[in-house]
Amino acid sequence: EKAMANDEASSLFSFFFYVLFVYPAANWILKPGRFSRAKGLTYAVGLLVAIAAVKTGFEIAERGANYYQLLDVSRGSSPLDIKRAYKRMSLELHPDKNPSPSASDDFSRLKEAYDTLMDTELKDVYNRFGEEGIKANKRVDEYRMLLEIAVFYAAWGIMAFMLTLGKASASARQWVFTGMIVMLVVEVMLMLQELSLPDWFLPQVTEHELVLLLHSLFPAYLNGCRCIGGYLYVDLDEQTRQLLLALHEQNKDILVALRDVLAATDASGGRRPPPVPVAPMQKLKDLETTLRGGTPAVHPATALAKQESKSNMGLYLMVAAYIALYYCFSGSSSSSS
Repeated sequence: EKAMANDEASSLFSFFFYVLFVYPAANWILKPGRFSRAKGLTYAVGLLVAIAAVKTGFEIAERGANYYQLLDVSRGSSPLDIKRAYKRMSLELHPDKNPSPSASDDFSRLKEAYDTLMDTELKDVYNRFGEEGIKANKRVDEYRMLLEIAVFYAAWGIMAFMLTLGKASASARQWVFTGMIVMLVVEVMLMLQELSLPDWFLPQVTEHELVLLLHSLFPAYLNGCRCIGGYLYVDLDEQTRQLLLALHEQNKDILVALRDVLAATDASGGRRPPPVPVAPMQKLKDLETTLRGGTPAVHPATALAKQESKSNMGLYLMVAAYIALYYCFSGSSSSSS
């Protein structure tokens, strides 16, 4: 419960920090006319990545080293390797040989890490729930675990939906909820042990710490999607309206030119029609040049179809990535077992 409360407090702080400070700064960079399109996107993404990296680094440093890092072993280390590492580290951190004022606490934590990693059941609880799970004698309660996950994602889903209302945020909303679905699937499968991290992937990081990392990075991802989605948004309705206005103006010019030609023809009085005056003919030639030289506008229905196909392609890529991720992790876990 304490770990969950800390996670909620950190998530709430991250939400206000990114919404009130980082998002306006990224929008200032992406303001039209301030930078070119490529530079604006590069600077905005770079700002978001830098702030997320610094903030996440501070959070990891504040948590301190985990049990694997204390013993300098990995998740796939055998009990013999853990025992050897403990003997080596105990010689360095024993209060009789370590003059540090915190030597006794450091040695006690080292012993606690050794006892946890040598016990298969405690090691499993630690990997999934962290130190707080060990201290609270927490065991696997799938119903409560899924309820806690549902509360977290429901709260963030509501906030994400409120922050991405409107047509201009439609793409951002799709990106955000796609990322949330991926996070939810990964977290549930890790917590239910449907997936296990392969030994080569962050060998000293537990499933619990990976989930905390995803939770910490999600506010940056949310506000990054908002900035980029709003910047890349194209109002097709406004484009259609401007296209119709331009066509209306062209039709008016054509009608004026044809009226001049008709007036010049009627002025002949039934005799042989004189040559059309230069002014109406020049107008017709100018209109023909404009219509031939201009780039044809894309019909709104075509643009919408292309956008929908891109969106479907993103969904297909997400499903393919999930399948590849599942077989990668499940294959590596089966081979390690």
